[in-house]
Amino acid sequence: MPQRLHLVFGGELVDPTKNAFKNVEDIHIVGIYPDYATAFNAWKAEAQRTVDNAHMRYFIAHLHRLRDEELAASPTEELG
Repeated sequence: MPQRLHLVFGGELVDPTKNAFKNVEDIHIVGIYPDYATAFNAWKAEAQRTVDNAHMRYFIAHLHRLRDEELAASPTEELG
């Protein structure tokens, strides 16, 4: 069974109704987690810590979905 890795990251958005970061260099990488439950707990902690800033958003990215080892060429390899 493949690992189900999850990346938790966030930062300040240009507009709180969009998902564009104000400064990509300032994105906060919280960490990579082995399961969704652990990633969710990390996401929740950061979201609660920054609740007073309406422009701050944290996200969970499903890293295991970026590469499918069963396919001959995954979408990430095709970007080349």
